[in-house]
Amino acid sequence: MSDNTSPSSHRAQPELLMPQAILSRTAERLAAEYEGIFSTQTVERYVFESYTALRRTSKIHTHLTTLAGKFAADRLTALAQSQGDAPKLVPEVLFICVHNAGRSQMAAALLEHHARGLVHVRSAGSAPTYEINPIVVQAMEEQGIDLGSEFPKPLTDDVVAAADVVVSMGCGDACAVYPGKRYLDWQLTDPDGKSLDEVRLIRDDLDTRVRELLTELTTTTVPA
Repeated sequence: MSDNTSPSSHRAQPELLMPQAILSRTAERLAAEYEGIFSTQTVERYVFESYTALRRTSKIHTHLTTLAGKFAADRLTALAQSQGDAPKLVPEVLFICVHNAGRSQMAAALLEHHARGLVHVRSAGSAPTYEINPIVVQAMEEQGIDLGSEFPKPLTDDVVAAADVVVSMGCGDACAVYPGKRYLDWQLTDPDGKSLDEVRLIRDDLDTRVRELLTELTTTTVPA
């Protein structure tokens, strides 16, 4: 049988095979961590689904396998928590906006900064973009908070199910509703396309809100 594969196809193979090999090793590592909780097949599916979801919006794929591993691990932890297979030592808060590139990232970073381990925080977007807004990054750096290792993440049911408090910011009805959770809707201006001064005002508004939320969470019992 003749080989009709073009030279360009041959050149593309290493690029396609390398992520698969890395993701498979990541899945093996996570399967060992979650042995007795999730099957190897479930872990592998989460890893490859996470990679596919991030690749849809990412413009740079250099570190995508690493980010996919982090994303999959967080989702698996959330799934284990929601099923009662992993302990929830502190309240879980999920911030959601449309692109997970501005408001929800700032809110999550601010709450994590102030909580100092008393609350666990996640963020996601109903339609995530490929990078965090550079002006948002700059505004947060002014507060000594580095968003350099963060990245926009798609909203998934597992992180919603694990949350005690879900805070939405302009994403409408994109979030699934689960019983026994507290839902908040914060009306804030989208920082997309705004100047640094305008983003500072949004940041400061969020700072006030997350401090108030933190006080509530650390002085009252959140429904499980």
